[in-house]
Amino acid sequence: MRFSTIGLASILAAAALHAGVYTVDTTHSNVGFKVKHVMISNVTGKFDKFSGTLEYDEKTKTLKSLTGLIDVASINTSKAERDTHLKSADLFDVAKYTEIKFALTKADKDYAYGKLSIHGITKDIKLALEDNGIAIDPWGNQRVGLVLKGTINRKDFGITWNKALETGGVMVGEDVKIEVELEGILNK
Repeated sequence: MRFSTIGLASILAAAALHAGVYTVDTTHSNVGFKVKHVMISNVTGKFDKFSGTLEYDEKTKTLKSLTGLIDVASINTSKAERDTHLKSADLFDVAKYTEIKFALTKADKDYAYGKLSIHGITKDIKLALEDNGIAIDPWGNQRVGLVLKGTINRKDFGITWNKALETGGVMVGEDVKIEVELEGILNK
C-alpha cells in the first residue's frame, strides 16, 4: 500500500511540474459579445471589469481549470444610454444580479465545457477553444493565450425583454455570440 501511495505522489508531482496556475491579465484580455439589433445588424460590446484564474498543462497543452468573474455593471457598448438600459431591470438587472460567473468542468483540444451563471441562472455551455500557446514576455513572465467562442440564448438565462418591430421581427436577437480572449500570467 505504501508503494502505491508513493507512486501516486510521484505521478502527481511530475504532473505539477508541467501544469501552472495563471492569473488573467485583464489589460491584455477581452470579454466581448455580439447580438443582433433590429434583425439587420449587430451591436458589439464588452465588459470592462473581470477577473479569472486558469490552470494550463504546458506538456499536454491542456486547459485543466478556468474560473471567471465578470462585473455586470461594467458592460460597455460605447453608448451610455444603451448601457443604462442593459443594466436596468428590463435586462441584466445589475441591482439584483451583479456578477456573471464561469467555471470550467472539462476541456479537450477543441472545446471548453463549463457552467455559466447569468441573471441567477446556471446553465452548461460549450465553447470552441483556441490555444495560442505559451510565450515569455520581455520581463521574464510566462504567459498563455486562449480564445473561447460560442453562442448562448439569452432567454435561457431569464433575459427576455424585447420589442416587436412594425416591419416584423424584434428589436434584440435571442442569440448572443461570445468571444473571450484570455492572456494569463504564470503565478510565481
